[in-house]
Amino acid sequence: MFTGDNAIYVVYAAAAICGIMIAETVYLLFSRNNDRRDAINRRVRLKVKEVSQRDVLMQLRKERGLEGSKFSFISMRFLRALRIQSGLTMAIPKFLAVTSLAAIMLSGVVAYYTHSFLSTLVALPVLVLITPVVTLRRMRKKRLKLFGIQLPEALDLITRGLKAGHPVPIALAMVGREMPDPVGSEFGLVADEITFGSDLVNALTSMHERVGHEDLPLFVTAVSIQSTTGGNLREILDGLSQVIRERGKLRRKIRSISAEGRMSAIILTAVPVGLLTVLTVFMPGFYAGVTDKNMTWYLLGFGAFWLGLGNFIMVRMANFRF
Repeated sequence: MFTGDNAIYVVYAAAAICGIMIAETVYLLFSRNNDRRDAINRRVRLKVKEVSQRDVLMQLRKERGLEGSKFSFISMRFLRALRIQSGLTMAIPKFLAVTSLAAIMLSGVVAYYTHSFLSTLVALPVLVLITPVVTLRRMRKKRLKLFGIQLPEALDLITRGLKAGHPVPIALAMVGREMPDPVGSEFGLVADEITFGSDLVNALTSMHERVGHEDLPLFVTAVSIQSTTGGNLREILDGLSQVIRERGKLRRKIRSISAEGRMSAIILTAVPVGLLTVLTVFMPGFYAGVTDKNMTWYLLGFGAFWLGLGNFIMVRMANFRF
């Protein structure tokens, strides 16, 4: 039998054991969630959820718009390629609903400043059509920039895998496991397509069509030539990685050199638009005497035309494509 003094220690021991068990339970729960959060890319996160490799492949292809009916909402070749290369994973109806809401809000801004029903009626459909395209183009530009930064590191990882004796598909799968998006999921898709029967060159060509980066044809061509004629792929990828890095350095150098021209175009555009906006907001009657004159709108249109033409020329002068 326990005495009163001993019973209190038993209670303390039981409370301590309960506390340890509760802490371990919480740790196990959160550690499982942390494994999912710490997964380095979306493909790995899907595999952490204990989804089969085939289901992961189908899910990623479906999210990117690579599966489904050819008569989907976005069936035009340009828009379909834009949607795929942007990396959009949101469902198209939801995406269009969000962009349409943004377009309606912008139309409300136009109605507030112009006080014209006709201007709002013209602006609304234009914005509804333009906003999704502009959004996808910005997403694609951001994704391509990040992919270009990660691509040399991916080639170095493939080279190290080949030096360790792994075949090319296994080296590609290493990139899919160890690198973040967008490179990780794209190379993971290549590895999965090869696993389920696709040819290496065809899988890489499909990746180029999905991504659209201008450096990928170099990689696809190198692997294609090596697979048909033979050669040391490690040395080829080493040289290719260095070439891509040098091209990136040259792009950044050109961008820094042309920064003055781009900033001049931005300032020359922003000053008249900003001044007109400030006067309209803080002094609504400043242009009240001339807004009802047809000549005023002709002159504004003439000035906007020359402003746009000047910006176009300055952008072309500061834009070096190679």
